[in-house]
Amino acid sequence: MAGLKENFKKIMADIESHITDKEELEYVKTQIYNISTLFLDELDKLAELNIDKMNALIARHKELNERISNLEGSMDKIEKELYVDDWSDFEIVCPYCNYEFVVDLNNENKQEVTCPECNNIIELDWNEDEHHDCEGHCGGCHGECGHEEEFDEDDDM
Repeated sequence: MAGLKENFKKIMADIESHITDKEELEYVKTQIYNISTLFLDELDKLAELNIDKMNALIARHKELNERISNLEGSMDKIEKELYVDDWSDFEIVCPYCNYEFVVDLNNENKQEVTCPECNNIIELDWNEDEHHDCEGHCGGCHGECGHEEEFDEDDDM
C-alpha cells in the first residue's frame, strides 16, 4: 500500500504542475478524489464479500469436520461390533458333560477338540446343513439326527 500512496502523490504533483488555473486544478483534484473513493469503496465491498465467503467456508469446514468426526466415531463403533478380530473363537457345548467353553481354532480347520471339563474328544461338523448317518452312535447329535443312540452292552461309555 505504501507504493500506491507514493504513486498517487506523484500523479497529483504532476497534475498540479501542469494545470495553472486554480479552479480547474481544484475541479480535477475533486474528481480524482471522487474516482479514488469509488474504487476504494468497491475494493472494501469486495474485501468484505471475500471475508464473508471465507467465514462461510470456515464454518462449513468446521461443520464437515464435526460430521466426519461423528461418522468416524460411528464407524469405530460399528467396526467394534461387527469386525470379528477373533473370528476363530467358537462356543461349544460338550455333548458328554454339557460344559460350555470357547475354543480358539486359530485359522485351523480342526475336525475335533477336547473338552476341558471331561477330556472327551468332540468331533466338529463343519457341514451344518448335511446330516451324517451316525445311526445315533455319534454321541454328539443328542438324537437330533433322527436316530436313537444305541449302545453295546459291553460299552461303559
